[in-house]
Amino acid sequence: MAALLQGIGAAAALSSTSLDSKRFEVSSLKSLPIQTARKGRVFAIRSDSRDITLGSSNNKARSSPKLVANAVATKNEGSTASTTSKPGHELLLFEALREGLEEEMDRDATVCVIGEDVGHYGGSYKVTKGLATKFGDLRVLDTPIAENSFTGMAIGAAMTGLRPVIEGMNMGFLLLAFNQISNNCGMLHYTSGGQFKIPVVIRGPGGVGRQLGAEHSQRLESYFQSIPGIQMVACSTPYNAKGLMKAAIRSENPVILFEHVLLYNLKERIPDEEYICSLEEAEMVRPGEDITILTYSRMRYHVMQAAKTLVNKGYDPEVIDIRSLKPFDLHTIGNSIKKTHRVLIVEECMRTGGIGASLTAAINENFHDYLDAPVICLSSQDVPTPYAGTLEEFTIVQPAQIVAAVEKLCQ
Repeated sequence: MAALLQGIGAAAALSSTSLDSKRFEVSSLKSLPIQTARKGRVFAIRSDSRDITLGSSNNKARSSPKLVANAVATKNEGSTASTTSKPGHELLLFEALREGLEEEMDRDATVCVIGEDVGHYGGSYKVTKGLATKFGDLRVLDTPIAENSFTGMAIGAAMTGLRPVIEGMNMGFLLLAFNQISNNCGMLHYTSGGQFKIPVVIRGPGGVGRQLGAEHSQRLESYFQSIPGIQMVACSTPYNAKGLMKAAIRSENPVILFEHVLLYNLKERIPDEEYICSLEEAEMVRPGEDITILTYSRMRYHVMQAAKTLVNKGYDPEVIDIRSLKPFDLHTIGNSIKKTHRVLIVEECMRTGGIGASLTAAINENFHDYLDAPVICLSSQDVPTPYAGTLEEFTIVQPAQIVAAVEKLCQ
């Protein structure tokens, strides 16, 4: 099998010259799959906050707060131009991931994809749709249901010069490959004395979805953050999803890219020109003066909903999407703390040993003298995620809790 993967680069180089490099058509919203074994909702969100469409397989399902993809929580909300007049093109988040992956496969014949159903089926959420037809079965390799085996195979391929992108059908399944990710993927560059590089990207859907049950609602950031040698990033918009995908593939380090299952249908206009996002920089979502709110992934939208309420109450929060979960962008975070002197962390990760716990420790270690109040961290409860919709909602942070925490900090 190692010999098979070692020949992927050569085979891809021969085949890529005869392939039409024209970008395939973007799928419509209706083409995003709903896992038939799961009961839940799929939603689409426009980046201009004009349209939010919710579909449900259960009319009696609970009603939840609408997510505003680009909530502008400023004191002076002016009218914006129609998105049709802006340059660039609109993509859903899963399409932006695909576009970034396709561009890198066009650019570099050593980039390949490996995982369950990534081939002609197109992946569990269609991130790899059409790539097997364009690049062939050797560069988009379907595997058996054997996460430990194909993750180890991809790591071995990376050691021989390829750049594999490993898709976990669900991030929770990658717990079966934990030994390969920790002992080999993260450490081989060091334990080999620098003889080997492991330019691997590990990506896939995770987070609390819509009634997917405990096993399919895993947040593995806390599991992987302690592994030496691994970088971790979390995308939250189509723009940074594409940019982080491209940057992760080009990195010489192993990178885990966390994608939230409820953000795949997020829509945004992104540039036509090529771009990448830094793997180590946070994003300033909303400048403010009163308090620094640090968040990432899906919680970015809960925070922005809360920010609109806070502005109406007279507060001026600064919102930062940390994006880089390891290492933290302490430069951006520190500059914000020196200005606001108060910090609220909002995450979907578990409270015990989560990203918020590590971030709290880093802030207290580096910026303690600038704090006027203790750091508060809002996290998911330390319980398995319930299947029941109403109970599931109680386990994760809601906008009202964010508003209450800010009011407490700013007293």
